[in-house]
Parts: sequence; structure tokens; C-alpha cells
Amino acid sequence: MFETLTQRIQVIFRELARHGKLSQEDVDQALGELRRALLEADVHFTLVKPLLDRVRARALSEDVARALNPSQQVLRALFEGLVETLGTPVPLQLTGQHPRTILLVGLQGSGKTTTAAKLASRLRQEGERVWMVAADIQRPAAVEQLKILGESASIPVFHETGLDPNQVASKGLEAAKKAGASVVIIDSAGRSQLDDALMGELKSLAESIKPNEVILVADAMTGQEAVHIAQGFGETLALTGLILTKLDGDARGGAAISMRAVSGVPIKFMGTGERLEDLEVFDPSRLASRILGMGDVVGLLEKAEAQFDVSEAEDQVKRLTRGEFDLQDFAQQLAQVRKMGPMGKLLEMLPAGLADKATSFNQQEAELRLAHTEAIISSMTPDERRNPKVLNASRKRRVASGSGTTVQEVNQTLRQYQQMRKVFQMLGKGGIPKLSSLIR
Repeated sequence: MFETLTQRIQVIFRELARHGKLSQEDVDQALGELRRALLEADVHFTLVKPLLDRVRARALSEDVARALNPSQQVLRALFEGLVETLGTPVPLQLTGQHPRTILLVGLQGSGKTTTAAKLASRLRQEGERVWMVAADIQRPAAVEQLKILGESASIPVFHETGLDPNQVASKGLEAAKKAGASVVIIDSAGRSQLDDALMGELKSLAESIKPNEVILVADAMTGQEAVHIAQGFGETLALTGLILTKLDGDARGGAAISMRAVSGVPIKFMGTGERLEDLEVFDPSRLASRILGMGDVVGLLEKAEAQFDVSEAEDQVKRLTRGEFDLQDFAQQLAQVRKMGPMGKLLEMLPAGLADKATSFNQQEAELRLAHTEAIISSMTPDERRNPKVLNASRKRRVASGSGTTVQEVNQTLRQYQQMRKVFQMLGKGGIPKLSSLIR
């Protein structure tokens, strides 16, 4: 995410850090590089000058001149400027009589239908009773796609042929109300480009159902075109929010930085992958941190918290410190890590220094090793997982054959397990250190 822009910014600030005390010439040279980096990243030109003017004023202030590390103070000024440009987060406005409605609009290919399922899944996890309505009758595959996504997420989908979008939406809302739904997400029709027919249809649909939220789903990878699309939709519809999709493939970051300031519409969510879980609440501070290479440790912890069961984790800690760590525990920990998402995406959330070191190994190979390790442990009997010492040569050959791996890989998995077991045994003997002792 934002690799190109992040790398450019890091190079600029590494060079700035070499100067120690900053002169006006140093600052102007760095800001010139930043200006080029931001424009090449498709940040809207109307935003670049005021953003850098603020950074320049901060960089040449007396506070920075007296600072031990002036370049970090300038980086902080850029961080604050980005946060201001990205805007204040605005939550979904889901108040009033049930069911509350969310109308999703956007062009074809923006990821609107997939986003409907992601948002539905997220709201259900927050306690809402969610339905989806397939009102995109222009694209034949859209209804079927939403049905498949609804089945995978266990979320009801209303669909009916032979009706216009207004009729589908109205009947869907009525069915959802009778079923006791609290939120209904309506997937509307898109086009390959903005046109009067699309806008007329969407305006009629919005007037008919009077949704609580009208959210534009826009592809971040289209850069400044996404900004123009937001302006185009905003001229006809009273947009209440934006969802930026495909941010995981956006190396530039221009759309994410520009959308709020140029369109005047708040970003509410960000799509960061293909899985139903890959929809993040928009947070300007965390996004600015990622853009500047500071990572998103809070986001990483949230992912871990979503996958790890607290009571199960506490039970595992007790077992580990008693030396009861077996291969089944090992497999459970690996499965929990894999559920957090692809290794590459997790590493992106680390601060730049750590991420650079972590990404020095082959990520695809790491994913493959994890999969092989899980397959190896799954091919063992319950007794072998509890007591790996029984794994003699013939048993290892059987496990390798059953998991599609080699005996060498089975031995490697057992060595990794033994290393972890030794660590936990040492912690058990010495006691788990308190957090305060680790940060002194």
C-alpha cells in the first residue's frame, strides 16, 4: 500500500536527517522533492501547495531550530498536515426506524458488490441484523455474485427478476422489515462511465427509498480519476460517505489523500483486500502513519484481537508455562496467525525499519512453509501431536506422504516446535516478566 510514495518520502527525510541543523536551503530542497513526489503520486495539485506551506512554516520555526532532531520535527509537521487533509472520520449514521438503509453507488469495476458483502459482514459482527438487496439489474452477473457472497457470509440477499431497480429496492426493504432486519444494504447498478441514464436511475432510487447513507464506492487505483468520479456523483446525489477500494494495490496513494478535501465527502471505510474481513474503518492518523512509513501497529493489534480468543489465549498461557505445549497448540497458533491475513499485508503495517528487515525474506515462501507446517501436523495422529517423541522414521515417512511434503520438512517442523517449547519452558521456570520490566 502506497509503496512508491512511502519510499520517496523516506529517502527525502533520510537525506534531511544528515544535515542536523536545517537551513532554509535544506528545507526548500526537501520540499521541492516532496512536491514532486506528491504530484507524481496523483495527489490533487490544489492540495500540494497549502500542505507544503504548512510544513515549511513548521520546518523554519524556532521550535524546530532548537530541536535535537529537526528532521523528525519536519516529519511530524507533514504527518499533521496529512491528517488535516484526510479529514475527520465520520461514522455511519444509522439512526431512526428499522431497517436503516445504505445505498451503495459507483462505476462498474469499483468493487461495489464485493464491498456490499464486506460492509454487511462487518455490521453483523457489530450486532446488526443485516440484509442485502440486489438492485443492480444492468449487470447480469451482479445478482448472482451478491447471492454467492451472501451465502459465504450467511447474510440474506433479496433478489427478484422482471422488476426495475426501484421496485426491487422497495420489495427488498419490505421483506427485510418483516424479517426483523436492522440494516439493509442496497447494491445499485453501475456503468463503465458516468452518464445521464445512470445518474437519473440512481437519483430516482435515492428519492424512492430515502436511504440513511448514500455511499460512493471508488477504486483508489484510478488516482485523480477517482476524485473526478466523486465530484460527478456528488453533483447529482447527496453523498454521505466514500469507501475507497483496492488500496492494497495502490502504490501511489493520491486518491486516498485527495478524496476528502476535493470532494467534500468523508471517507468512511477502506478496502484493503479480497477477503470479507478486508474492510477497515477509515482513520486519518493511522493512514498518514502508513503513508509516511511509520506503520500501523494499532491496526495490527486490532487484527490480532479479532482472531485471538481471550479465554483460549489465557488457557494456552497457563499450559505453556507448565510445559504442556504440544504440537496441537503449535498448529493452533499458526492457524491464528494465518487468519490475520497474508504475511505481506501484515508486514506492511510494521514501521518502516522493521518492515524492511521483515520483508527481506521471500514472503511467498514463508506462506508456503506455514501451509506445509499445518499440513504436516494435520497428518499426525492425536497421540503423535500430544507426544512427538513417538515419531520414528516410519511414522515420519507416513506423515510426509500424507501431507505432500518430505521427511526433511517434517524434521524441520519438529525442530521449530522444540525450539518454541524450550522458550516457553524457560519462561515457565523464570516466570513471565511484567511489562514494566520490559520497557525500563
